[in-house]
Amino acid sequence: MAMNDPILTVKNLNVGYFSARRELHAVRNVSFTLGREKVAIIGESGSGKSTVGRAIVRLLPEIAKISADEMQFEGQDMLALSEKRMQAIRGARISMILQDPKFSLNPVMSVGEQVAEAYLAHHRVGRAEAKKRAIAQLAAVKIRDPEHVYTLYPHEVSGGMGQRIMIAMMLIPDPAMIIADEPTSALDVTVRLQVLALLDDLVKERGIGLLFISHDLNLVQSFCDRVLIMYSGQVVEELAAADLGNARHPYTQGLLASLPRIGEHKGRLPVLDRQASWAEALGRQP
Repeated sequence: MAMNDPILTVKNLNVGYFSARRELHAVRNVSFTLGREKVAIIGESGSGKSTVGRAIVRLLPEIAKISADEMQFEGQDMLALSEKRMQAIRGARISMILQDPKFSLNPVMSVGEQVAEAYLAHHRVGRAEAKKRAIAQLAAVKIRDPEHVYTLYPHEVSGGMGQRIMIAMMLIPDPAMIIADEPTSALDVTVRLQVLALLDDLVKERGIGLLFISHDLNLVQSFCDRVLIMYSGQVVEELAAADLGNARHPYTQGLLASLPRIGEHKGRLPVLDRQASWAEALGRQP
């Protein structure tokens, strides 16, 4: 694969939830590519952005139906792969970082043992070698005194350190792509910047493609390369992150207008005026 070739190509992705009583189209006709860059998907809660991330790695409930004209990852048709083959891709080639590490880490195992277990799952080595590699990986994500941190349990580490531990675990198999679903929303501002700097280094130094799912417009504008704005299950606008302030779709403009600005004096923040026409293509009301 050439350096400029997309790692992931998605064309007209659709996700629906079907039951005997109800049919819900959660995602409709979403298309984008991801190279060795940082691409953000932003939108309000319920817009479908997290569903897109989970659909890519096929981690949705059994009642979900996923379809697409094309969903290619490193030249492989993701929808045609068997579940066994998908298990080999999840974690190994596509890693996923979730919002709160406290709910992702096993509370009865030390964090170091969990990183070592991840290494054992992808490499044929002994436990002593796995521990050595785990400590090295903790150091690689800028955790001080990794030998000590290796022995700690999840409740003994801070949110920022827990997120770094999760990133260390996700990097064990050297993935080509990371899906980060609100990875910094539970962190304070200082720690958030440190985690973002770490993710930025991974994209630049390892050539990883980062799909960054967020609701924070200010954050993605300064951190990402491109932005997809989702509303009611569809992408309403795509533009360079640096050009987010020049967005043309009224939904994006409404989101930007609702943000308070430091040093800017104005009255009551406007409420987003949703238009029925924005969702008409989905056949559903906003």
